[in-house]
Amino acid sequence: MKKTRLHTASRKAAQTDDAPPSFQIAPMIDVIFVIMLFFMVMAGSVKVERELRMKLPGGPAADATSRMPDAEILLGVHEDGTVTLNEEPMDHPWDKNLPALTATLNRLAQASMRDRSHILATVEAEPAASYSRIIDVLASLQRASIPDVTFTVGGE
Repeated sequence: MKKTRLHTASRKAAQTDDAPPSFQIAPMIDVIFVIMLFFMVMAGSVKVERELRMKLPGGPAADATSRMPDAEILLGVHEDGTVTLNEEPMDHPWDKNLPALTATLNRLAQASMRDRSHILATVEAEPAASYSRIIDVLASLQRASIPDVTFTVGGE
C-alpha cells in the first residue's frame, strides 16, 4: 500500500511538470496599479515653470521695454582674488568689502541716472576663481544699485 501512495504522488508530480506554463495576469495587474498610483501621487507635487516666478535670459522675442545698454563695464574676478574694473585692478585680494570698487560703481551709477543712460555689468570670472569673491563683487553691484548683470567665464 505504501508503494501505491508513493507511486500516485510521483504520478501527480509528473503530471504537473508536464503541464504547459500558464500566463498569470493578476500579478501584472497589481504592478500596473502600483505604477499608476505612483504617477498619480507624483503628478500633484510637480511645479509648473510659471509658478517658480523665474525669468530666464534670452529668447527670440525681446521685451518692448528692454533696450541696449549705453555703457558696459567689465568686472574681472581672478584666481588669486584680484578684482578688475575694465582691466584696471581695484581693491586688495583680501579686502572683502571692496570699497574702491563700490565707490567707483556708485559714481558710475549716479552718472548713469543723471544722464538717463543704461549700464550693463559683465562679471568675467576665471574658472578657478573663488565663489565667495564673485559674491563680493555682486554685493558691490547691489550696493551701487546696478541691476543688470551678466556672467561669463574668462581665462586666457
